[in-house]
Amino acid sequence: MSRRTLYLANPYGFSERQKNGPLAELVRILDSLGAEVWEPFARNNQTRFDTPNREWKIARSDMEDVRNADGFFGVVNGCPPDEGVMVELGMAIAWEKPVFLFRDDFRRCTDSDAYPLNLMLFAGLPKQGWEDYWYTSIDQLAMPTKALLPWLRESAG
Repeated sequence: MSRRTLYLANPYGFSERQKNGPLAELVRILDSLGAEVWEPFARNNQTRFDTPNREWKIARSDMEDVRNADGFFGVVNGCPPDEGVMVELGMAIAWEKPVFLFRDDFRRCTDSDAYPLNLMLFAGLPKQGWEDYWYTSIDQLAMPTKALLPWLRESAG
């Protein structure tokens, strides 16, 4: 059985400390659950600053990875969350990818009583049961009652 590819949109790669801490932990856990993790900072040469048209190439590579991945996992910490992650999330929603959101940031940044963030971030989640696609701790990722683990265990076709 092939592993499902999961694009891991996140702002952690901009900091060595976060890259070696929470990002490495997320990649390790998602991999152990059966995902083939596509982490953009590792995949798309985002550390070579001397490359001509570097920014455009990175953006296009990340866009193609979102388009080609089986699913989307977005870290939506911050108020508001990272704008790059939000653009990638919008693409994943438009391409009708399965979307899973992770936020271990306790701050609320919304005027909605129903959703903990701007309601548009939830447009790619089911109307009923969206909470199964919403993760607020690392421990929840392996819960079989949430959506990610059953999705990963389905055949990647």
